[in-house]
Amino acid sequence: MRRRTKLVLAITLMVVVLASAFSYIYISELLRQGVTTASESASQLTSNLAYLAANAAPDLSSTKVNTADPKAVRRAIAYYLSTDRNLNDALQSVVSTWPMIYDAAVVDADGSAILHTNPDLVGKRIPVRPDFQLVKNADFRKQFRLLYNSPTVYDVRLPLTLDGAAFGIIHVGVSTVFLKSELTPHLRRAAILSALAILLSMLLAAGLSRLALGPLERLSRSLDSVTGGNPEAVTEDAGRDEYGLVTLKIAHLGRQMRDAKEIFSALKDNVDQIMGNLQDGLMLFTRDSHVVLVSASVERFLGRPRRELLGRTVKEIFSSDSPLGVQVLEAFQLRSAILQREVESPSGKRVQISLDFIQEGGAQIGALLTMRDAESVRRIEDEIEMSRRLSASGRLTRGVAHEVKNPINAIVLHLQLLQNKLQQIDPDTRRHMDIIGSEIYRLDRVVQILVDFTRPRDLRLEEIDLRRLLEDVTTLATPDAEQHGVTLTCELPPEPLSVKVDADLMKQAILNVVLNGVQAMPQGGLLTVSARREDEIVVTEVRDQGSGIPHELQEKVFELYFTTKKAGSGIGLAQTFQILQWHYGSVDFQSVQGQGTTFRLRLPMAESRSDSLKEAATRT
Repeated sequence: MRRRTKLVLAITLMVVVLASAFSYIYISELLRQGVTTASESASQLTSNLAYLAANAAPDLSSTKVNTADPKAVRRAIAYYLSTDRNLNDALQSVVSTWPMIYDAAVVDADGSAILHTNPDLVGKRIPVRPDFQLVKNADFRKQFRLLYNSPTVYDVRLPLTLDGAAFGIIHVGVSTVFLKSELTPHLRRAAILSALAILLSMLLAAGLSRLALGPLERLSRSLDSVTGGNPEAVTEDAGRDEYGLVTLKIAHLGRQMRDAKEIFSALKDNVDQIMGNLQDGLMLFTRDSHVVLVSASVERFLGRPRRELLGRTVKEIFSSDSPLGVQVLEAFQLRSAILQREVESPSGKRVQISLDFIQEGGAQIGALLTMRDAESVRRIEDEIEMSRRLSASGRLTRGVAHEVKNPINAIVLHLQLLQNKLQQIDPDTRRHMDIIGSEIYRLDRVVQILVDFTRPRDLRLEEIDLRRLLEDVTTLATPDAEQHGVTLTCELPPEPLSVKVDADLMKQAILNVVLNGVQAMPQGGLLTVSARREDEIVVTEVRDQGSGIPHELQEKVFELYFTTKKAGSGIGLAQTFQILQWHYGSVDFQSVQGQGTTFRLRLPMAESRSDSLKEAATRT
C-alpha cells in the first residue's frame, strides 16, 4: 500500500472517529434530555396532585371524627379525597394528557389505593415499583437498555401530610413503553442524521486529503530528478505557492547533494588510498555490525579479499572455530571492548587485536576493529625500549660527567701546586699528595658505580606472587621505619598477583622506594605499600606523608647521583628506574608539597609478557 493511500485512510478514519464521537454525544444527550423531561413532567404532575389532595383533606379538629382513632381518620380522609371533584377530575385526565404516564394514584399509609386512574384498583394494595430516578441517573448505555429491554413501569412518588403527620403518598407511574414510543422518532432522526454526517465527513475527508496530498506525486517526481543528478529541471515546475517553495528547496538540496557527492567521491578515493597503504588491519562496523570500511592489510590477517568483506555482518566474517573469531564475536555479543589482546588468526599468524565501540550521545553508532602483526608490534616495542634505555643512559652520562668534572679540576689544581713545591722542602707537600689521592679515589668510585650501573645483567626470571615480595620488603624496611617513627602498613588484594621478574632485583627496586619514603618523613608518619591489578598490569603504590618533592626538582628524581638528602648517594631511584625498564615496566610518581608523594611501579602480568621478558633477558 502506498504511503499516500495510507495517509488518506488515516485522515479519513480520524475524521470518521471524530464524527462518530460527536454523533454519540448528540444521541446520548437527546436521550438524556427526553428522560429528564419525562422525569420533570412526572414530578410536576405529582406536585399538582399533592396540592389538590392537601386542599381536599379536611380540618379534622372541626369535624366529629375521632382523631384518636387512626382507622376513623383514614376513613374520613378517604371519604373527603374521593368526594373532591377537582382532585378526581385531575386524576382522571392524567393518562390522556401526559403520553408517557401509565397511571396515577393516591395511596394511604398502608399502601392501599384511595384514588386510582384504574377504578378496579381502588381500595387494593398497590405493588411496589422501582423509582424513576434509576433511569434518570443512569448513563447513556444503561438508559438505552432500560428503555428498550422488557417493558417496565417506574414510579415518581411524593408523600402527603396532614397536621404534620404523613397520611399517604402520590404515585405517578411512567411506562418505558410509552416513553420509548415518545422518544424513538427523535432518536431515529438523530441516528439517520449522524449516519449521514459520518458518511459525508468520510467522503469530504477522503476528497480533501487526496487534494491536499496530491502535490506529493509532483514532489516525488522532483526528488527523482534530484537523485538523478538534474536539480535544475525541478525549478521549471516551481510556482509561488507553498508547493513551489518546497520545490525550490528540494532543488537547492539537490545541488548541495550533488556537491557533497562529488566531495564524498574524492574523499572516498583518498580513504581507499590511505587504507591500501596502512600496515594495520582496520575494519569499521556500523550500528548493526555491518562492515563499511576495510583496509588492505585485513586480507593478510583473514585470508579473504576486501570485496568479500564489505557489507557483511560480523557473524558472516568471523567464525567461532578460530581464537580470533571467538574473541571478536564474544566482544560484539557483550558489547565489551577489547584492549590489546594477542590471538591467533585464521591464517595462523599471531595477531594483536583491539576493539573499540564508538558512541555518540550515549548511544552506540559503530565499532572499530584494529589488527596488528604481533611480531611487528614486538619489534617496535623493542625499538622503543632501546630508545628508552638510550635516553636513560644519556641522563646517567650527564650526571656522571658532572661528578667527574669536579675531581678532575681538583687534581689538576693540586698537581700544579705540587709541581711548584717539589723544588723545595715543604711540609705541605704531604697534604697535597693526600688530597690528590682522595680525589683520585673518589673519581675511581664514581667510575666504578657507572660501570656497575651500565653493566649488562642476566635476569633470573621466575614467576612469583608479588604480594609475597611486598611482604618481604615491608619486613626488611620495618626496623628502619621504626627508628624514624614511621608506621609501615601493607594493603594487598586477596587474589594472587603473578609477575615474572628477577626476585632479588625487584625486591631491591621496591626497597629503594620504600626507604626513600621513610627518609622523607623525619617527623614520622604513615607509609602505605599497596598493590592492585589493572587489566594486564600490576600497579604497586608507595605513599608517604612527607613534605613532597619541589616542582622544579621533579624532572631530576630518576637521574643518577641526584639527591636532596645530605647523606644520600643519588643511586636508589635511578636503580629502581633501570630495574623496572629491564622488566618492561615503568615507574612514575605524584607529589604534592606539604602532603606527601606517591610512587607507582607498573609491571606486566606473568601471562601477558612472558615471551617478551625472555627475549629481553637474553639480549641484556
